[in-house]
Amino acid sequence: MSGHSKWSNIKRKKEKTDGARAKIFTKIGRELAVAVKEGGVADPAVNSKLKDCIAKAKANNVPNDNIERIIKKAAGSADSEKYEAIVYEGYGPSGVAVIVESLTDNRNRTAADLRHYFDKFGGNLGTPGCVSFMFAKKGVIVIEKAGQSEDEVMEAALEAGASDFLADEDIFEVYTEPVDFSDVREALESKGFEFASAEVEMVPSTYSSIAEEENRAKMQKLLDALEDNDDVQNVWHNWEMPQE
Repeated sequence: MSGHSKWSNIKRKKEKTDGARAKIFTKIGRELAVAVKEGGVADPAVNSKLKDCIAKAKANNVPNDNIERIIKKAAGSADSEKYEAIVYEGYGPSGVAVIVESLTDNRNRTAADLRHYFDKFGGNLGTPGCVSFMFAKKGVIVIEKAGQSEDEVMEAALEAGASDFLADEDIFEVYTEPVDFSDVREALESKGFEFASAEVEMVPSTYSSIAEEENRAKMQKLLDALEDNDDVQNVWHNWEMPQE
Protein backbone atom coordinates (compact mmCIF):
# COMPACT_ATOMS: atom_id res chain seq x y z
CA MET A 1 0.00 0.00 0.00
CA SER A 2 1.64 3.19 -1.13
CA GLY A 3 1.62 6.37 0.92
CA HIS A 4 -1.25 5.89 3.34
CA SER A 5 -3.16 9.15 2.99
CA LYS A 6 -4.43 9.26 6.56
CA TRP A 7 -0.91 9.21 7.98
CA SER A 8 0.08 12.05 5.67
CA ASN A 9 -2.79 14.02 7.15
CA ILE A 10 -1.79 13.16 10.71
CA LYS A 11 1.78 14.34 10.15
CA ARG A 12 0.46 17.57 8.72
CA LYS A 13 -1.97 18.05 11.63
CA LYS A 14 0.83 17.60 14.15
CA GLU A 15 2.43 20.75 12.81
CA LYS A 16 -0.73 22.83 13.01
CA THR A 17 -1.37 25.67 15.42
CA ASP A 18 -2.70 25.39 18.95
CA GLY A 19 -6.07 26.58 17.66
CA ALA A 20 -6.29 23.67 15.23
CA ARG A 21 -5.20 21.27 17.97
CA ALA A 22 -8.01 22.58 20.18
CA LYS A 23 -10.45 21.84 17.34
CA ILE A 24 -9.19 18.26 17.18
CA PHE A 25 -9.73 17.97 20.95
CA THR A 26 -13.31 19.23 20.49
CA LYS A 27 -14.06 16.67 17.78
CA ILE A 28 -12.69 13.80 19.85
CA GLY A 29 -14.65 15.11 22.83
CA ARG A 30 -17.82 14.81 20.77
CA GLU A 31 -16.92 11.22 19.88
CA LEU A 32 -16.31 10.39 23.55
CA ALA A 33 -19.67 11.86 24.57
CA VAL A 34 -21.50 9.91 21.86
CA ALA A 35 -19.69 6.70 22.86
CA VAL A 36 -20.90 7.15 26.46
CA LYS A 37 -24.50 7.78 25.33
CA GLU A 38 -24.60 4.92 22.81
CA GLY A 39 -22.89 2.46 25.13
CA GLY A 40 -25.16 3.42 28.00
CA VAL A 41 -22.32 3.35 30.48
CA ALA A 42 -19.24 5.48 31.24
CA ASP A 43 -17.00 2.53 32.13
CA PRO A 44 -14.55 1.70 29.31
CA ALA A 45 -14.12 -1.80 30.78
CA VAL A 46 -17.62 -2.67 29.58
CA ASN A 47 -18.03 -0.07 26.82
CA SER A 48 -15.63 -1.10 24.05
CA LYS A 49 -16.46 1.87 21.81
CA LEU A 50 -15.62 4.25 24.66
CA LYS A 51 -12.39 2.36 25.28
CA ASP A 52 -11.41 2.79 21.61
CA CYS A 53 -12.29 6.49 21.73
CA ILE A 54 -10.12 6.97 24.82
CA ALA A 55 -7.20 5.31 23.00
CA LYS A 56 -7.75 7.64 20.03
CA ALA A 57 -7.86 10.64 22.37
CA LYS A 58 -4.59 9.64 24.00
CA ALA A 59 -2.94 9.10 20.60
CA ASN A 60 -3.93 12.70 19.79
CA ASN A 61 -2.43 13.94 23.08
CA VAL A 62 -5.75 14.90 24.66
CA PRO A 63 -4.98 15.37 28.39
CA ASN A 64 -6.40 12.77 30.77
CA ASP A 65 -8.21 15.49 32.74
CA ASN A 66 -10.08 16.53 29.59
CA ILE A 67 -11.04 12.94 28.81
CA GLU A 68 -12.35 12.30 32.33
CA ARG A 69 -14.29 15.60 32.40
CA ILE A 70 -16.00 14.87 29.04
CA ILE A 71 -16.97 11.34 30.10
CA LYS A 72 -18.31 12.50 33.47
CA LYS A 73 -20.34 15.28 31.84
CA ALA A 74 -21.82 12.94 29.21
CA ALA A 75 -22.70 10.33 31.84
CA GLY A 76 -24.38 12.84 34.13
CA SER A 77 -26.39 14.83 31.61
CA ALA A 78 -29.55 13.25 30.25
CA ASP A 79 -30.46 16.21 28.07
CA SER A 80 -27.10 17.08 26.48
CA GLU A 81 -26.82 17.60 22.73
CA LYS A 82 -28.01 14.72 20.61
CA TYR A 83 -25.69 14.02 17.68
CA GLU A 84 -26.56 12.06 14.56
CA ALA A 85 -23.88 10.15 12.66
CA ILE A 86 -24.12 10.82 8.91
CA VAL A 87 -21.69 9.75 6.19
CA TYR A 88 -21.34 11.84 3.02
CA GLU A 89 -19.58 10.80 -0.18
CA GLY A 90 -18.33 12.79 -3.11
CA TYR A 91 -15.55 13.63 -5.53
CA GLY A 92 -12.80 16.18 -5.21
CA PRO A 93 -10.85 17.75 -8.10
CA SER A 94 -9.60 15.24 -10.72
CA GLY A 95 -12.12 12.68 -9.49
CA VAL A 96 -10.50 11.99 -6.11
CA ALA A 97 -12.89 9.92 -3.97
CA VAL A 98 -13.83 11.48 -0.62
CA ILE A 99 -15.78 10.09 2.34
CA VAL A 100 -16.81 12.44 5.16
CA GLU A 101 -17.97 11.10 8.52
CA SER A 102 -19.93 13.58 10.63
CA LEU A 103 -21.60 13.88 14.00
CA THR A 104 -24.16 16.65 13.77
CA ASP A 105 -27.08 18.12 15.68
CA ASN A 106 -28.37 19.76 12.48
CA ARG A 107 -28.18 17.63 9.33
CA ASN A 108 -29.46 20.43 7.07
CA ARG A 109 -26.66 22.77 8.15
CA THR A 110 -24.00 20.10 7.74
CA ALA A 111 -25.20 19.01 4.29
CA ALA A 112 -25.31 22.64 3.09
CA ASP A 113 -21.82 23.34 4.43
CA LEU A 114 -20.33 20.25 2.80
CA ARG A 115 -22.03 20.88 -0.53
CA HIS A 116 -20.62 24.42 -0.48
CA TYR A 117 -17.06 23.16 0.14
CA PHE A 118 -17.20 20.58 -2.64
CA ASP A 119 -18.64 23.09 -5.12
CA LYS A 120 -16.19 25.84 -4.16
CA PHE A 121 -13.09 23.70 -4.58
CA GLY A 122 -13.87 21.90 -7.84
CA GLY A 123 -15.62 18.78 -6.62
CA ASN A 124 -19.16 17.61 -6.10
CA LEU A 125 -21.08 15.96 -3.30
CA GLY A 126 -22.48 12.64 -4.49
CA THR A 127 -25.05 10.09 -3.40
CA PRO A 128 -24.53 7.43 -0.71
CA GLY A 129 -22.44 4.59 -2.09
CA CYS A 130 -20.92 6.55 -4.98
CA VAL A 131 -17.33 6.10 -3.74
CA SER A 132 -17.47 3.85 -0.66
CA PHE A 133 -17.02 0.74 -2.84
CA MET A 134 -13.44 1.96 -3.40
CA PHE A 135 -12.68 1.72 0.33
CA ALA A 136 -12.53 -1.05 2.90
CA LYS A 137 -13.17 -0.57 6.62
CA LYS A 138 -10.09 -1.65 8.56
CA GLY A 139 -8.59 -1.12 11.97
CA VAL A 140 -5.35 0.83 11.53
CA ILE A 141 -2.74 1.20 14.25
CA VAL A 142 0.25 3.41 13.50
CA ILE A 143 3.43 2.99 15.55
CA GLU A 144 6.39 5.30 15.04
CA LYS A 145 9.61 3.38 14.38
CA ALA A 146 11.83 5.27 16.85
CA GLY A 147 14.57 2.64 16.71
CA GLN A 148 12.24 -0.33 17.22
CA SER A 149 12.91 -3.65 15.53
CA GLU A 150 10.63 -4.29 12.57
CA ASP A 151 10.69 -8.06 13.20
CA GLU A 152 9.73 -7.65 16.85
CA VAL A 153 6.88 -5.23 16.16
CA MET A 154 5.58 -7.40 13.31
CA GLU A 155 5.72 -10.55 15.45
CA ALA A 156 3.84 -8.81 18.27
CA ALA A 157 1.22 -7.49 15.85
CA LEU A 158 0.59 -10.83 14.16
CA GLU A 159 0.48 -12.64 17.52
CA ALA A 160 -2.12 -10.11 18.65
CA GLY A 161 -4.32 -11.03 15.67
CA ALA A 162 -3.44 -8.39 13.07
CA SER A 163 -4.38 -9.19 9.48
CA ASP A 164 -1.54 -7.25 7.85
CA PHE A 165 1.63 -5.36 8.72
CA LEU A 166 3.49 -2.75 6.68
CA ALA A 167 6.70 -0.83 7.33
CA ASP A 168 7.14 2.67 5.91
CA GLU A 169 10.07 5.07 6.19
CA ASP A 170 9.30 6.22 9.73
CA ILE A 171 6.26 4.20 10.82
CA PHE A 172 4.82 0.71 11.17
CA GLU A 173 1.20 0.21 10.12
CA VAL A 174 -0.78 -2.59 11.73
CA TYR A 175 -4.04 -3.56 9.99
CA THR A 176 -6.90 -5.50 11.55
CA GLU A 177 -10.42 -6.56 10.70
CA PRO A 178 -12.80 -4.03 12.32
CA VAL A 179 -14.17 -6.67 14.72
CA ASP A 180 -10.60 -7.48 15.92
CA PHE A 181 -9.42 -3.88 16.29
CA SER A 182 -10.03 -3.44 20.03
CA ASP A 183 -8.42 -6.76 20.96
CA VAL A 184 -5.32 -6.13 18.81
CA ARG A 185 -4.94 -2.57 20.10
CA GLU A 186 -5.25 -3.70 23.72
CA ALA A 187 -2.76 -6.54 23.20
CA LEU A 188 -0.17 -4.19 21.72
CA GLU A 189 -0.85 -1.59 24.40
CA SER A 190 -0.27 -4.21 27.11
CA LYS A 191 3.15 -4.91 25.57
CA GLY A 192 4.13 -1.25 25.97
CA PHE A 193 3.63 0.00 22.43
CA GLU A 194 2.57 3.61 22.01
CA PHE A 195 0.43 4.66 19.07
CA ALA A 196 0.69 7.68 16.81
CA SER A 197 -2.82 6.81 15.62
CA ALA A 198 -5.28 4.03 16.40
CA GLU A 199 -8.78 3.86 14.94
CA VAL A 200 -11.06 2.12 12.47
CA GLU A 201 -10.58 3.81 9.10
CA MET A 202 -11.85 3.70 5.55
CA VAL A 203 -8.78 2.55 3.63
CA PRO A 204 -8.77 3.07 -0.16
CA SER A 205 -8.16 0.07 -2.41
CA THR A 206 -6.63 2.30 -5.10
CA TYR A 207 -5.15 5.79 -5.07
CA SER A 208 -5.56 8.75 -7.43
CA SER A 209 -2.90 11.28 -8.32
CA ILE A 210 -3.56 14.89 -9.32
CA ALA A 211 -1.36 16.14 -12.16
CA GLU A 212 -2.36 19.83 -12.22
CA GLU A 213 -0.91 22.10 -9.57
CA GLU A 214 -4.14 24.16 -9.47
CA ASN A 215 -6.22 21.07 -8.73
CA ARG A 216 -3.76 19.89 -6.08
CA ALA A 217 -4.16 23.26 -4.36
CA LYS A 218 -7.96 23.00 -4.60
CA MET A 219 -7.92 19.48 -3.19
CA GLN A 220 -5.85 20.61 -0.23
CA LYS A 221 -8.22 23.52 0.39
CA LEU A 222 -11.19 21.14 0.25
CA LEU A 223 -9.59 18.86 2.85
CA ASP A 224 -8.73 21.83 5.08
CA ALA A 225 -12.29 23.19 4.87
CA LEU A 226 -13.79 19.80 5.69
CA GLU A 227 -11.44 19.17 8.60
CA ASP A 228 -12.07 22.63 10.04
CA ASN A 229 -15.85 22.07 10.15
CA ASP A 230 -16.96 21.27 13.70
CA ASP A 231 -19.50 18.67 12.51
CA VAL A 232 -16.91 16.68 10.56
CA GLN A 233 -15.20 13.89 12.51
CA ASN A 234 -13.18 12.13 9.82
CA VAL A 235 -12.26 12.70 6.19
CA TRP A 236 -11.10 9.72 4.14
CA HIS A 237 -9.86 10.04 0.56
CA ASN A 238 -7.78 8.21 -2.05
CA TRP A 239 -5.54 11.10 -3.11
CA GLU A 240 -1.92 10.01 -3.41
CA MET A 241 -0.69 13.14 -1.63
CA PRO A 242 2.67 14.52 -2.76
CA GLN A 243 5.49 13.83 -0.34
CA GLU A 244 6.71 16.94 1.47
